[in-house]
Amino acid sequence: MGKSYTPKSRDRQDRYQVGVDEYRQYQREGFVIVRGLLSPVEVETLYGLAERVRLDKLKPEESADPDSKDPLKEEFAQATRVHMLSRVEPEAERGMLHPRILDVTEALIGPDVYALQSMLFLNPPGKGGQGWHQDACYIKTHPDTLIGAWIALERADEDNGCLWVVPGSNHEPIYPPEEIGGGNVHAVDAFRDLNAVRNVSHLDDEVNTLSRIVASYPPAVPVVLEPGDVLFFDSHLFHRSYPNRTADRFRRSYVCHYCNARSWVPWDHDGYEGDSGNYRQILARGSTHLPYAEPAFGTEVYLSVEGDASDGVRMMGMPNGMMMPVAESKNE
Repeated sequence: MGKSYTPKSRDRQDRYQVGVDEYRQYQREGFVIVRGLLSPVEVETLYGLAERVRLDKLKPEESADPDSKDPLKEEFAQATRVHMLSRVEPEAERGMLHPRILDVTEALIGPDVYALQSMLFLNPPGKGGQGWHQDACYIKTHPDTLIGAWIALERADEDNGCLWVVPGSNHEPIYPPEEIGGGNVHAVDAFRDLNAVRNVSHLDDEVNTLSRIVASYPPAVPVVLEPGDVLFFDSHLFHRSYPNRTADRFRRSYVCHYCNARSWVPWDHDGYEGDSGNYRQILARGSTHLPYAEPAFGTEVYLSVEGDASDGVRMMGMPNGMMMPVAESKNE
């Protein structure tokens, strides 16, 4: 006899409940901004982590390998962005598994959620920036359920290099970059006219051919955020940033990626064994039939417990071809 599955958000005093208009905005435009989702104290904690990382890792004197074709080579060489701090720093893990961020993520792509990746951006004066790209070309999930959460740790505006997005471009397929291997998001040969693009993430629009598709849309819009604001955005959304053009301001932000925990994930930032990296991804909400990891630093997550929802209902087929609801008790 099959068992029903009734997903239910756990009650918490400060739980964020997504509005229907926010859900519509995300589905229609590919992004939604939740203002003040993190408290000033929580922002201060992540900002403090960013400062420690800046003092420890930032290498403004370093230069990238001139033979590298990676458009982000200088950013990585100078450590203006740092990946996967959530695996080595408790504050970073808590930030990635922040319950209010997961409240929103759960409503948009859940109810079952994997936490996949964390990235800390420092973007000092004169640095930073990334050309037009789609996140799912880098992190592939099947089904395709990737979402990003961009947490502002200080004001992000046009001067210091805020994000720019193309509303509605979330309805585009993922254009496969010629230079990036590791498989496709879509089945090969499923499209008759899904052409490859070149130099994705390159700041120069003349070089980055994804810009030609962006040009078919109305002008992109800047996403101006205050500390504690969070931008949630679809992984198909065309987005970019420009270098920080201020002389005395950084643009510190913490960006995390999630997907539905029923997705197969042939990816992990630090490598994996076997045919998928699911066993390395933290189950942050709900449940899954796939392998998963637990938080390394004991951060609390709210998972589904079998039988903890209200009595479910399953449907039984009747001899006349109709379906009849049959109540199932928790204690069956």
